[in-house]
Amino acid sequence: MNPLEAQLSYPFGDAIPPLGTVTDVAPGLSWLRMPLPFALDHINLWLLDDAAEGKRGWSLVDCGAGTDATRAAWEQLFTDAMENRPLLRVFATHCHPDHVGLSGWLCDRFDAPFWISTGEFGFARMMAAALPGVDGPSAIPHFQRHGLVDAGMLEQMQSRKNYYPSLVPAVPAAYTRLQDGQRVVIGAREWRVITGFGHSPEHVSLYDEQDRILISGDMVLPRISTNVSVFAVEPEGNPLQLYLDSLDKFADLPDDTLVLPAHGKPFRGLHTRIAQLRAHHAARLDEVRAVCAETKSAVDIVPLMFKRQLDAHQLSFAIGEALAHLHYLWYNGNLARVTGDDGIVRFKLT
Repeated sequence: MNPLEAQLSYPFGDAIPPLGTVTDVAPGLSWLRMPLPFALDHINLWLLDDAAEGKRGWSLVDCGAGTDATRAAWEQLFTDAMENRPLLRVFATHCHPDHVGLSGWLCDRFDAPFWISTGEFGFARMMAAALPGVDGPSAIPHFQRHGLVDAGMLEQMQSRKNYYPSLVPAVPAAYTRLQDGQRVVIGAREWRVITGFGHSPEHVSLYDEQDRILISGDMVLPRISTNVSVFAVEPEGNPLQLYLDSLDKFADLPDDTLVLPAHGKPFRGLHTRIAQLRAHHAARLDEVRAVCAETKSAVDIVPLMFKRQLDAHQLSFAIGEALAHLHYLWYNGNLARVTGDDGIVRFKLT
């Protein structure tokens, strides 16, 4: 356990639900884990006891990626842990493949409505359709503009054309809107919707005030900091400012709130973790500001922020995150932005 993790409390210790099983974390609320084909190799999903129109069943928060391994784990869950009771509603915190990948498959199988924010639903539909501007190849000029000239890496990124549709084969055609401050009753619990920005367009977290439980999605994770990137589809964005501002929305929650994150283990110590996340980004900003005494592109900044070897998938997010820190400093007047004769955008201290 790293020193930051040691400052948090983990009520379930090192217990992790084996694939195809669930672990109860509160009455009527269970934790399950699905595999991911990335370096980040898992996602946590949350199964809630629910009832509607005289039927007893389940509601689900997040779906897992559209892979054979995840479908197989779900098949086991349907008959075992879920006791052959149906899914009555499918909720998604946001549009990323590990969260909505099997949303279409699950909603179709159980004729269940899909609950998600409007911003996340729209982006999921766009990316699943691989529309120009959000598909993989559309990002190539964006990466080149910010300093990526390695031909081999550009070729690998070009080959990721079907990345999102391969993991999200279908998004439901209709949805039920979730929006900030909304109250949603699921079984015996009432949840308050808390929206956040910077990681995704309109991320939804769910908070149960009575029992002090937060399903945080990717907004607050116990061990890693969630990716905050400038993407090709919004090249002038300032997502780091949006993300840090969004953390303020959790300030009124008790520090002993049980946080159920999308990755890592359930924990307590919400305010401690938010302080750690703020300190992490402040340190990165200080480092970026220091090296920008000389003119730097986003690609120049990547080795400063990520000190390990990166594949094409990881590099795309690393460039986006480096650019998010540069844009934060640029929008706040600490850096000037210039475009060179080579077409590459660079930043330097004002």
